[in-house]
Amino acid sequence: MKKKNNKVIFSTTLILFSVLFVGYTVKKLFTDNVPVVEAKTITVYKSQTCGCCGVYITYLRNRGFDVNVETMDDMDAIKKKYDIPKDKQSCHTSIIDDYVVEGHVPLEAINKMLDKKPTINGIALPDMPAGSPGMPGNKQGLFTIYSLDETQNNPVFTKL
Repeated sequence: MKKKNNKVIFSTTLILFSVLFVGYTVKKLFTDNVPVVEAKTITVYKSQTCGCCGVYITYLRNRGFDVNVETMDDMDAIKKKYDIPKDKQSCHTSIIDDYVVEGHVPLEAINKMLDKKPTINGIALPDMPAGSPGMPGNKQGLFTIYSLDETQNNPVFTKL
């Protein structure tokens, strides 16, 4: 009987430490080493079927953004409305202070844009690169974030 109790205690302790470790790891993933913004409102347009958009929204909220979520049936209409070139598109489109933020753009790039207030329409991180905010996987090199401008030249805004 004593061996059975020891196994139960050991198993319970192992499960408890596993849960605590996973919780700590998830917390660090979403909160460490990323600056928090001063309460800013951002609107995120996303499709109903995209799961990574929800993770990106959580990323923004955990860093101080007040996020308005607009679930759309037709994301192409949003891309067209904000004049986002096909080669710069991602799964969701956000609007903050009259700027477009296309895709899984890291907060550092958003803050840079808001601080410098460049005369551009916004910024974009095309596609859905692994390791970007809201996307699983490991980051493979620097993320290239592009400026979105009326000329459609879309020069590099920053690399992170």
